Amino acid sequence: MNAHSAPVKTRSGIRRLTTLHRYQILDGVSDRTYDDIVKLAAHAFETPIAAISIIEADQHSFKTSFGLEVPLPVTAEPFCAHTMRQQDLLVVNDTQADVRFAANPLVTQGQGIRFYAGAPLVTPDGLGLGALCVMDYQPREVTPRALGMLHLLARMVMTTMDLHRVTDELASEVLKVRNLTGLLPICAGCKNIRNDSGYWQRVESYVQEHSQAEFTHGMCPECAKKYFPNITTSKK
Repeated sequence: MNAHSAPVKTRSGIRRLTTLHRYQILDGVSDRTYDDIVKLAAHAFETPIAAISIIEADQHSFKTSFGLEVPLPVTAEPFCAHTMRQQDLLVVNDTQADVRFAANPLVTQGQGIRFYAGAPLVTPDGLGLGALCVMDYQPREVTPRALGMLHLLARMVMTTMDLHRVTDELASEVLKVRNLTGLLPICAGCKNIRNDSGYWQRVESYVQEHSQAEFTHGMCPECAKKYFPNITTSKK
């Protein structure tokens, strides 16, 4: 995974970055599915480069890449930032002929990227996280079939990311539930629970600290008779 510092202005702001953190894309476990997807993308377009690009607040990183052995210029705004912002396929047949990219260090420095095609990685609620892209050092034309394949592969990337996110969240919830298993030292009188530090606390506080459960308070019929005998009536 390569990281390139590049100021990236995004329109999705704090909400997008919070969502990106939830996915833990760059910190998560490696998955060969991502490697297979970029290889399929490169094969579909017959390009020497393919990558899954993630756009953070001020950094552009690759989850995985194929054929990208030389680091990209750190001063360049990545093409994938444009793809993510427009949330649609971006195809640049010749970067030198496109005023948006002709002066980009990705084009002017080193061997120079001359062709780019990218599909945005968009969450179910419409937030862009990055892009699946293919690149070449030569200008080229693309077919509608290849573009359709790129769009489909980008959906596969998001499906894989969603699967990892849900799995991680479920694992976290299971861990919280496990914290309530075993023997709980509870007072026979007041029903307070002794925590791991040796302090006694109300059962509501203990459960809320160790799970996602929330309490609503009511009163059972027996307690109502005990504490409010003058306002409780028995049904005959």
